[in-house]
Amino acid sequence: MATEATDAATEAPGMPQLDFSTFPNQIFWLVVTLVVIYLVLSKVALPRIASVLAERQGTITNDIAAAEELKSKAADAEAAYDKALADARAEAGRIAAEAKAEMQAEVDVALQKADAEIAARTAESEARITEIRAGAAEAVKEVARDTAKEVVAALGVEIDEKAIETAVAAQVKG
Repeated sequence: MATEATDAATEAPGMPQLDFSTFPNQIFWLVVTLVVIYLVLSKVALPRIASVLAERQGTITNDIAAAEELKSKAADAEAAYDKALADARAEAGRIAAEAKAEMQAEVDVALQKADAEIAARTAESEARITEIRAGAAEAVKEVARDTAKEVVAALGVEIDEKAIETAVAAQVKG
């Protein structure tokens, strides 16, 4: 029996995949298996994969379109913001110019009032100065008359009032 087992082992061709007598049967089953795999893939798996890819592509396209729309809205909003900012700056400049003009007008009115008040006070002061000069000149004349009377009296000469008055008036005129 031991010899029969060794004879059978030596007569066996080895691995059945490498036995040339079974090649046609193996090729048949290989072709059948490949056709079944092709049919399963082409009828079931690949359509599902294609639908998932198409759905993803549609989602990506929709998202890109939405992003472009939002980008366009953001650009419009930025343009509106820039326009509003420019308008606000122009309005602020206009308001500042109006306030400056208003303040300048108030300053001009205040300066006119101050100038008028200064002119009035100057005229009043000049009138007082003229009055004081006239009073001083009259006082000088009076002092000169009194002094001339005293000097003439001290010298012992008698002159009438009219002569003293004429002499003082002539000296005051220059």
